[in-house]
Amino acid sequence: MTGAIAIIPARGGSRRIPGKNIYPFMGRPMLEWTIDAARDSGCFDQVLVSTDDEEIADCSRKAGAEVPFLREQYADDYATVSQAVLAALLQGEQYWSTHFDVVAQLMPNCPLRKADDVRAAMRQFLSASCDFQISAFRFGWMNPWWALRKNTEGGVERLFPAAASKRSQDLTDLYCPTGAIWIASCRAFKLSASFYGPDFSIHELPWEAAVDIDDPEDLRMAQAVAIMRGSCNGGRSC
Repeated sequence: MTGAIAIIPARGGSRRIPGKNIYPFMGRPMLEWTIDAARDSGCFDQVLVSTDDEEIADCSRKAGAEVPFLREQYADDYATVSQAVLAALLQGEQYWSTHFDVVAQLMPNCPLRKADDVRAAMRQFLSASCDFQISAFRFGWMNPWWALRKNTEGGVERLFPAAASKRSQDLTDLYCPTGAIWIASCRAFKLSASFYGPDFSIHELPWEAAVDIDDPEDLRMAQAVAIMRGSCNGGRSC
C-alpha cells in the first residue's frame, strides 16, 4: 500500500462537553489518544488534524500530528464530518503535492481505540477489495430488535413487532456504527463525498474500543471502561 493518510476532524465549539476534543481524558487531552493510535499503527504516511481552532492545532502538533493549515470551511454545526474530511484531504494533497490512495477518518472522541485496532481495520480493508469500510460494534444486552418508542398519542409501539415473539438467540446480529475507524479509497471517496459509499462494508470492533464520547454520560462510561481495562494511565496506548 502506498499513500495513506489519517484525517482527524477536530473542530472547536463543542457544546455538550466544552472543549471536548482537548478535554482531559485519563490525564491527557482526549485528542492525543487518537493521534497516538494513528501514529503508532504505522499505517499512514501522514496524520493530519483538521481543525478551525488554534488551541486544538497547538495541542495536535505537540502530540506529533500535522496541522499545516486551519480549516477554512465546514466548521459549523450544519456541515457533515465527511465534508470536512474531504476538504482536508484535497487541501492536504495540494499542500504536500501528492495524491493519496487511502484515507482514514479517525474521530477524536473515540479515545479507547488502539493502534492494534487501526492496523486490523486497515488489513481488512486492503484484503476485502471494497472502496468503503465503516467501523461498528455488535449490539449486546441492549437488543435493538426489542426497541420501543412512544407515539404521538402517548402510547408505546414496537419498532420490530415481528421479532417480539422470537428468542434472542434466534435473532440475527445487528451492528451499531462508531466513528472510531472509517476507511475509503480516496478515488471513490472523492466521488461519493461520503464514507457511506456504494456497497460499504463494516469492520467489527469490540464495544470497549468503539465508545464515542459526545456528552458527559458517554465520558463517564469511557472513563469507567478505561479504568476497567487498567491500561489508560498516561501512556501511549489505551
